[in-house]
Amino acid sequence: MYSFKNDYSEGAHPRILEALMKTNMEQTIGYGLDEYSGKAKELIQSLVGNTNANVHFLVGGTQTNQTALAAFLKPYQAAIAAETGHINVHETGAIEATGHKVVTAKTADGKLTPSLIKEVLEFHTDEHMVQPKLVYISNSTELGTVYSKDELEKLSYFCKEYDLYLYLDGARLGAALVSEKNDLTLKDIASLTDAFYIGGTKNGALFGEALVIIKEELKKDFRYMIKRHGGMFAKGRILGIQFLELFKDNLYYNLAEHADQMSMKLKEALQEKGYQFASDSYTNLQFPIMTNEEIARLEESFRFELIEKIDEDKSVIRLVTSFATTKEGVEEFIKKL
Repeated sequence: MYSFKNDYSEGAHPRILEALMKTNMEQTIGYGLDEYSGKAKELIQSLVGNTNANVHFLVGGTQTNQTALAAFLKPYQAAIAAETGHINVHETGAIEATGHKVVTAKTADGKLTPSLIKEVLEFHTDEHMVQPKLVYISNSTELGTVYSKDELEKLSYFCKEYDLYLYLDGARLGAALVSEKNDLTLKDIASLTDAFYIGGTKNGALFGEALVIIKEELKKDFRYMIKRHGGMFAKGRILGIQFLELFKDNLYYNLAEHADQMSMKLKEALQEKGYQFASDSYTNLQFPIMTNEEIARLEESFRFELIEKIDEDKSVIRLVTSFATTKEGVEEFIKKL
């Protein structure tokens, strides 16, 4: 049973495990104040082109989103997200648990636009409603689509004009940055957002996300909020070592490129056989529409997510590739088709 269920089925890239083993018995300071975490932060600051950026390592995406939004928003403020946004669909009310509402906009491709955000702002008119303050976007999105530089620039300008924070969820940022449709760099993202995170869990790390805070007013006392939300990892060096290794010799990008290549191989084969897609993805997620009979046959040999019923006969499935997806696994799936 080969799995296309997610991009974290496997453990970690061998180089990361080797680095962890090599440093395993060293004694270091805890809570992310160790030498390895310090070097990893400096490396990320260099990559994003901002030595004043604050970098914090957390264990997972939901934890990162919850901690960041709880810190950035006042009690009466809300986040704006696409209806398909992770904080709205797959975080079990984590944001709402901090007292902040998630207000959504319906979008076909998972991406927000200034006009969609403006509609939300115009609906929330006064102090009898929550005050939308933060715009939450994902890159790549939950539908596998990516933001262009032009799209992100327009969002950035709009947020500045309306005094909104722009926050980017980068759980699959690697897959977005190496996509054939991408024209953004880490430096672009750092210059156009107020905060974003670089996902490691879904790109070859055992676990871990690197939150990068750009806007000065969002930096103050952030470590207090990490501790309050249970995110201050005692053995913080385990996170720092992983990101130090990921951004050495372009490993982060190489792993994401492999995942995207395997995904596009699946997409091309499905297209050749006449399948339609629920989303036009050029990253490591594919959403083909199949008959329920075809899906049942594929489930004999492969694991994947059933996303949505189209009608009584057809459904959408999600195929996810990772840094460790094998060509043999992809070819077996194509053969089964």
